[in-house]
Amino acid sequence: MATDVVELILADHRRFEELFRALRDRESDRSTLLSELAALLVAHAEAEESEVYPALKRYKEVDDEEVDHGAEEHAEGHQALLALMEVADTASEEWESKLEELVQALNHHVDEEERTILNDARQQVSDERRAELGRLFTDIRQDRLDDNCGDLAYVRRIAKATEDRID
Repeated sequence: MATDVVELILADHRRFEELFRALRDRESDRSTLLSELAALLVAHAEAEESEVYPALKRYKEVDDEEVDHGAEEHAEGHQALLALMEVADTASEEWESKLEELVQALNHHVDEEERTILNDARQQVSDERRAELGRLFTDIRQDRLDDNCGDLAYVRRIAKATEDRID
């Protein structure tokens, strides 16, 4: 199993893409898929913000503004996730529209994070430190998953708590 934080984050990004493809399929069990996406998305963001982002900001070669911007984009993603979760009818046009808003927000964030923060981390942070950050990321991520962080009430709380980050 990979322990490099960059590889772990990239693996989650690929899983988000798989879940988005499945969520776009009108024949899929959208409620179950959305629950998985919500839990993974929230756990991933909270693990990045609690351990990975603060550590990366200590490296002068990693762009602090990009790290801060990544946290802002997490807040936008939480808002878009909440908006989708609050639509009851997964077959409705409103649900489809909210899904596309979430997909757009997440794809934008993933693209920027991979091109900036993660490339910088891969080039500037030692293998040992990336492995250490990977273990911390995995532990926090699993703690959040165990806390049922994809639950609607939890997502409402974090969306409200992060509203001030959105410009």
